Amino acid sequence: MTTNVKSIDALVELVGTHLGYSDYRTISQEEVNLFADATGDHQWIHVDPERAKTGPFGHTIAHGYLTLSLIPVLLGGVLHVDGVAMGLNYGTNKVRFTSPVPVGSEVRAGASVASVDAVPGGVQVALDVTVEVRDAVKPSCVAQVVFRYYA
Repeated sequence: MTTNVKSIDALVELVGTHLGYSDYRTISQEEVNLFADATGDHQWIHVDPERAKTGPFGHTIAHGYLTLSLIPVLLGGVLHVDGVAMGLNYGTNKVRFTSPVPVGSEVRAGASVASVDAVPGGVQVALDVTVEVRDAVKPSCVAQVVFRYYA
C-alpha cells in the first residue's frame, strides 16, 4: 500500500514512520544477465546456472548492485509525494548486502523516513530501506537512500 503525502513540506511529519512495503517483484535470470551486460560483471555465480548449482549458493544469485538499483522502482509502490516538480536520487549513506537474492525469488522493499532536511527549493529525504526475499530469514539489502524533492 502506497503512502500518499500531500506536499514535500508534509514529509517532515513522517520522520520516524515506517511507510510500509512494496509489492513483490520476481528476479529473473534474464534481468540478471542484462545487468551483467550493462556492468561488465559476468561472474559465474550470477550468469552461469549450471556452474552455480555446485557453487556456494546452489543457484545463481542477483548482483548486490542490481538489488540496490531496484530500490527506487520498489519505493514507487511505497511512497508518493504530490506537488513535486522534480525528484532526484541523491545517493546512499550506507549499504549492506546481508544475504543473497536467488534468481527466481521475489523481493520487496520496506522503508522508514529517517530524516527530512530543507534544501534550496525543496527537501532532502533519507529513507531506511530493507529489501527482502519472500520467506527469507533476514533481509538481502539494508540501505539508507537519499532523495531530493523539489516543488
